[in-house]
Parts: sequence; structure tokens; C-alpha cells
Amino acid sequence: MPQLERLVSDLGSDQVLLDLPDRVLYRYDAIAEGEVPLAVVLPRTTEDVVRVVRWSREQGVPIFPRGAASGLSGGAVPTEAGVVLAFTRMRRLRVDPVRRLAAVEPGVVTHEISEAARPYGLYYPPDPASYKQSTIGGNLAENAGGPQCFKKGVTGDYVVELEWVDAAGEVHRSRREAYDLVGVLVGSEGTLALITRAWLRLEPRPQHTRTLMAHFPEVGAAAEAVSRAIAQGVVAAKLEFMDAACIRAVEDAFHLGLPTEAAALLLVDTDGDDLEVVEEELELVAAACRAVGGVVHRAADAAEADRLWQARRAVSPALGRIHPHRMNEDIVVPRSRLPEVVRRIHELGEAYGLPLAQFGHIGDGNLHPNILFDPKATPEQRVHELAHAIARVALEHGGVLSGEHGIGLTKRAFLAEALDGATLAALHRIKRAFDPKGRFNPGKVLP
Repeated sequence: MPQLERLVSDLGSDQVLLDLPDRVLYRYDAIAEGEVPLAVVLPRTTEDVVRVVRWSREQGVPIFPRGAASGLSGGAVPTEAGVVLAFTRMRRLRVDPVRRLAAVEPGVVTHEISEAARPYGLYYPPDPASYKQSTIGGNLAENAGGPQCFKKGVTGDYVVELEWVDAAGEVHRSRREAYDLVGVLVGSEGTLALITRAWLRLEPRPQHTRTLMAHFPEVGAAAEAVSRAIAQGVVAAKLEFMDAACIRAVEDAFHLGLPTEAAALLLVDTDGDDLEVVEEELELVAAACRAVGGVVHRAADAAEADRLWQARRAVSPALGRIHPHRMNEDIVVPRSRLPEVVRRIHELGEAYGLPLAQFGHIGDGNLHPNILFDPKATPEQRVHELAHAIARVALEHGGVLSGEHGIGLTKRAFLAEALDGATLAALHRIKRAFDPKGRFNPGKVLP
């Protein structure tokens, strides 16, 4: 039995949870259930993380890093009895307005970075839908995106430097140079190292933003409109998609005035410092939508724009009210293939007889098909079969399995179909180089 009392003596009883009711709470994340951990550790400093890693190495106990546990691939749940390392107390945040950098610890909530930068006219562009609860540590682990990913990029595009702890309990600082270890660690889902601090690039806030909503009588038409707009040279700040199931769920839950008769809906922002260009881009998007049968509504003011974007961010909780159990997929396909992919996924849901809702960052080709199910009425195997079929649609159309949610547990079985043997072997070698004993987040990502 591991010497858990050593952890308590090293860190204090307020940072090590051993009571069963506490430990049970940390077996779950947003969608998955894992094993009950032996202990839950709540570090406050990098030095605390080092102590835990060195203890883990001595005792042969795996470590499962955890942020806000809002992830959607099972990446934070323990796959065996080990220690959950929950970073929610590491919350230091400092803004350097001269260098346009934010130095943040992993427990900082994503939204707090932009709020801290606001007095300096700066902000942090990556904005996953969960930005008011997800932490930057989880965003780094999954390389999270968000509605602004098409124009602004994803989490990894803003990371300048990382502080991280290796499997031996040594602390390192890496910048983006030579073999770019920063690029290796961002998106590695806690399987290679434990990130304890990040230096993130900030940007000036755009002076002007304009918003429109367009709805369509057929689901593929929304994707057609996106392809047409981008072909015209539009680089919208946000290009978001919701299908009929999402529209109805949000409207039933929050009564925001969405067109419930529509088969699909687009929400679009254009932004920048040149108002003429911002307006011109919005009109190009509007024209592309009308060309495929879309009905366009332009937000009258910032308050109406905020209400429309509230609808997009409300999709997940609204679907949760209808079906507490759902599997949220996270495929990415080339934008030119979007219309056929959206239609094909819609057909798959009908073929399997399972309710299916689609939304996502369509400007980036990132779709989130959600399989809604009742575990008492639907065999789990059938849900996984539909998820596998959706993954295959992405791969057949030149896409990938994940844009921002990660591989985690839920897509681990599909990875061998997405990558060739040589690539998988190389990834296993990277894993062994960073984590020879396989104690960082075991059972995730690699098949």
C-alpha cells in the first residue's frame, strides 16, 4: 500500500483529501466515470507538484492531472487507483502590458485572463464555450479552441513559454525554439508532463465588431454558405453553426427568440479596427447566406449581439436538460467538405435511430456532433458504434478525430485508424522519452 501519510506530512491535511466521499467526487469529469483515486492532492505551488511527482515515483503510483473537469473526452478521470492532482488552487495571474503577456498558473479560469487584461486594452483571444468555468491548464492540455479559432487561432498559438515538471520531479522552462517542446506539450493531455505555469500572448481589443444571424431551411446549406463566404476572402472573427436540435433545445430552455422552424443557424462576427472593412466582410457573409436560401438578421446593437452569442454558449447546457447522457464528438474536416459531412452525420443519426445534435466552430471545420441517449433504453455499444461511424466520416473526408476536446478515453480506440503504424510508434517513443514508467495520466490517448 502506498505511504499516503507521507503525502499528508509533506503537504498538509488541507491539501490531501483521503476521505472516501471526497475521493469519489474526483472519479468523474463532464462526461466520464473512472476509478476512485487513492488520494486527491490540491497543490498551491510548483514545489507542491514536485513533491507529489517524486512521491509518486518512489511509490509507483500513477498521477491523473485535473483542472475544472469540464473536458469532453474523459481526459481527467482516473483509469486506475492513483492520485488525482487537481490544480484548481494554483490561480496566480499577472499581466505584463508592456510585453503583452499574461503569466498564469493552471488553475486560472480562462475568462479571468481577458478580464485582467481589460484595463490595458488587451485580451486573450482563445475562448472555448466553457471559458467561464474551464481552466487554462485544461485548455493547454487539450489545445482548446473556441468561436474565435478561425481568425484568431487556438490555445497553442498564444503560448510563448511553459514551466513544467517532468516524470522525475524536475522543473523546466521551455520557449518555442529548436525542437519546440512547447508545441509538444500543448495538446498532450497531461500524458507527458505537468504544466505549472504558462506565459500567454495577449492582443489589443478590436475597435469594431458586427454580428449577424442567418437561418436556413436545410442543414447543409449553412455549411455551403460558410464555404462561399470564405471563398470570397472573408476572415470572420467568429463563424458558428447550430442545427435544428440545438436551436430548439436552446429556445425551449432560455427563450432567446431563435427561429425554431429553421434546420440550421449561423452566428457570425466580423471585427477589426477599420469599420469599413468590418462592414464589408459582414455584407459578404450575408450575401453568401442569401445565395443558398438563408434568411439574414443583423444584430441592431451590442446588447442584441450578446444575446445571440449567449444562445451559442447555451447549447451544451440546453442539450443537457433534454438528455443528461450524451457523447460529444469533436471532428475536424476541410471546409470544402463541410456540406456533405454535415448531411452525412445527420443521416447517420437517423440510420441509428439516436437523437443527434450538431454544432461547432464551422469556420475552422470543427464540428461537435452530440449523440443524445438514455442509458436505460440504449445499449452503450450502440452509442459507441455511432461515435465510431462519425469518426470514420471525418477520416474519409480528409479530417481528424479531434479539434479541441482531445483523444482522451473516448476516441482512444479510433486512433489506430487515423494514424499509420510508423506515426503511432513515434508517438509511443515520445511518451516513453518523457514518461518512461507511464505514470502520467495512463490509459489515455495512445492505443
